[in-house]
Amino acid sequence: MIPLRDINPSRNFPVVNTLLIGINVLVFLLQISQGNGTDRFVYTYGLVPARYAIPHVSVYFTPFQQVFSFLSFMFLHGGVLHLLGNMWSLYIFGDNVEDRLGPFRYLLFYLLCGLASGLSHLLLNMNSTIPTIGASGAISGVMGAYLVLHPRSRILTLIPILIFPWFVEIPAFFFIGFWFVMQLLNAAGSHGVGGGIAWWAHIGGFLFGIVFLKLALMLPSTGVSRKISPMTAKKKTSRLQVIRPGGPADDPNLYGTLEISPFEARLGSRKLVNIPWGFQKRLINVTVPAGITEGKQLKLKSLGKLTPKGGRGDLFLRVIIK
Repeated sequence: MIPLRDINPSRNFPVVNTLLIGINVLVFLLQISQGNGTDRFVYTYGLVPARYAIPHVSVYFTPFQQVFSFLSFMFLHGGVLHLLGNMWSLYIFGDNVEDRLGPFRYLLFYLLCGLASGLSHLLLNMNSTIPTIGASGAISGVMGAYLVLHPRSRILTLIPILIFPWFVEIPAFFFIGFWFVMQLLNAAGSHGVGGGIAWWAHIGGFLFGIVFLKLALMLPSTGVSRKISPMTAKKKTSRLQVIRPGGPADDPNLYGTLEISPFEARLGSRKLVNIPWGFQKRLINVTVPAGITEGKQLKLKSLGKLTPKGGRGDLFLRVIIK
């Protein structure tokens, strides 16, 4: 299952989440620029449990390196696919959590989740000499928070069946719950580390993410967050929208709604619409003309119901400005 996006758009631009993605990419570029020294770089700034448990290993590292590794390990990655997978998950789930916590509480929350994930792995693998790297533990915490905040949100997911893509909406509690169960099964079957993946770091990050969310919500939001909120408020609605059309049984046409912002209403926009009705075209490009007004309908020809004569009705999308 490949998550494409959630259908719960954030109200504000995710400043910290975007910054975290950018830092991860920059650190990865720094990492691969080390050339022959990449392994040493990863061993120095990754989290290696044996460095803290075995004295004759720890002597090769300075106190600063020992402490800094608890932060730096969560910004290193094992390859391009590792980086892309983590950053895509952070992009999907992180904006909504930041939206709820505000940028400063979210940054603290993210770093604490990463630290907790690293400690979980370290305590259960004290003699391991394999560096633990990656943002997976911190992102697991973000997913745990998302599950608590938006359990009934839906995740638009791509499930490849042979060579055919199948797009389906999966409830967040099922998608994330299934993911967590798989982490538990993999951890149990591989004693916590298998295929280079620190399963207990994922599990620890997820569980502590739920705890840290509860604690973060008890903290008052900062005045700075309230001041920058008008500046970070999004001018556009989500590029990809999921629409569930309907209509009377005797009407060949289907009817749905399309949400746009006042900014998009003035200047126009293009949306990618997913209609989970089993149509031949599941993803449809919709052009919203400039100057459109509330309640105006967009007509998409031949995307309605099948008629007895073998034709199709039309799909009408009523524009909502919000």
